Amino acid sequence: MTPDVWMILAFAGFLIAGVPVAFSLALSGAVGIVLGLSPDMLATLGTNTYNSVAKYPLIAIPLFILTGLIFERAGVALRLVRFAQALIGPRHGGLALVAVLVCMIMGGMSGSGPADAAAVAMVMLPSMTKAGYPKPFSATLIAASASTAILIPPSVALILYSIVVPGVDLRALFAAGLFPGVLAGLALLLPALLVSRRYGWEGGTSGEGAERLSVRGTFRQALPALFAPVLILGGLRTGLFTPTEAAVVAVAYGAVVGLFLTRELSWRDLWELFGEAAIISGVVMLIIALAGIFAWAGTMLGTFRHLAEWIIGLTDNGVLLLVLVMLAVLVAGMLLDAISIYLIMMPILIPVMQHFEWNPVWFGILLAMNIAIGQFTPPVAVNLMVTTEVAKIRLEQTLGWALLFVVAMGCALALVAVFPSIALWLPRVLGYNVG
Repeated sequence: MTPDVWMILAFAGFLIAGVPVAFSLALSGAVGIVLGLSPDMLATLGTNTYNSVAKYPLIAIPLFILTGLIFERAGVALRLVRFAQALIGPRHGGLALVAVLVCMIMGGMSGSGPADAAAVAMVMLPSMTKAGYPKPFSATLIAASASTAILIPPSVALILYSIVVPGVDLRALFAAGLFPGVLAGLALLLPALLVSRRYGWEGGTSGEGAERLSVRGTFRQALPALFAPVLILGGLRTGLFTPTEAAVVAVAYGAVVGLFLTRELSWRDLWELFGEAAIISGVVMLIIALAGIFAWAGTMLGTFRHLAEWIIGLTDNGVLLLVLVMLAVLVAGMLLDAISIYLIMMPILIPVMQHFEWNPVWFGILLAMNIAIGQFTPPVAVNLMVTTEVAKIRLEQTLGWALLFVVAMGCALALVAVFPSIALWLPRVLGYNVG
C-alpha cells in the first residue's frame, strides 16, 4: 500500500480506537511523513502546528465563544423567551414557536450550536414540560433549532470555512447564511406546529404567567438582546469594523449588557467566563493546530489530490456528485464536529468544487446546513447531547423526533441546493464578492 493509504487507514484506526480527533489527525499525519517522506521531516511538526493557528481571522473564534457564554450568563435567553411568549400568547405549538425563534436569535449572538442549545434548554424545557410537551420532543426541537447557529451570522464554522477556502469573503458568507438559516428554522417550525396541534399540546390553557405578560414590558427587557445581532451585522455592512473586530465589539457589548443592564453578571463571573472560554477555545485551536500536520502531510504526499481525482472520476454528472458529497458530509456530521469536518474534508473537496465550478459561497452554505443536520442526528449529535442532559433523558428516546426534523431541514437544504439565489441574493445585493 502507498504511504497516503497508510495515512488514511491510520487516521481511521485511531478514531475507531477512541483517540481524540485532534491527536488522530496529528498521529496519522506523522505516519504519512515517516512512511512517505523521511523521518527527518518530523522536524516540521512544530512549524506546521504554529502556521495552522497563526492566522488573524482565527482570533474571532475564541471571542465569539466568549460572547455566547456572556450572553448566556447575562440572562438574555430568559428575557427573549418572556418577550416571545408575551408576543405569541397561548396557542397550540406556541412554546415550540418560541423555542425556535429564541434559538435563532441566540444563534445571531454566539455562533455556536451547543452554547445556544444549552442556554435555551435551561429556560424552555421546564415551561414546555409543564405545558404538556414530551421531554424527548422538546429536547430534540431545541437541539435542531440551535443548529441554525452554524448558519446565522456570526458563525464560527463559516469563519473557519473562509480561512480554509482561499479567496472567500467572510462578509459574503455571513450574508449568504442568513436566509438559509431562517429557512431552516421555518422548516423545523412547520412539523413542530403540526405535531403540537395533532396531539393537543399546550392549547392555550397551560396557565403560564409568561403568556399574560405585557408585550411592551417584555420587549423593553429583551431589547438589549435583540439589538446585538443588529449591532454586529450593521457594523459589518457599513464597514465600521471587520468580522474579527466585530467579535471584539460583541464581547464588549455583551459585558455591558450583563454588568449594567440586566445586572446578572458580576466582575467575578466575567473573570470565570474568560477562563471557560479559554478552555473551549483551547480545544478548538488544538484541533486546528494538529490538523495542520495532517494537512501538510496529505499535501506533500498528494493524498488530497488523489482522493479528489477519484471523486471526480466517479461521474461526470455534477448534480449526482453534489448529492454524493452532501451524503458523505451528512454522515461525517453525525460523527464529527464542524471544525474537524472542514479541516479534514475541504482539502479534498476544494478541487472537486473547482472542477465542477460550484460557487464557493453557495457550496459553503450547503456544507454548513449539512453539518447543522449532523449536530442533532445520533449517534454523536453534540447539540442533542446537551439538551438531553438538561432534560435528564436518554439520547435514544429522541431518535424518532430527530428523524422528523432531519427530513424537515433536509428539505430546506434541497431548496438551497436547487435555488442558489436563496443564499447568494443577499450578498450580491450588499455588493460582496460571491465568486
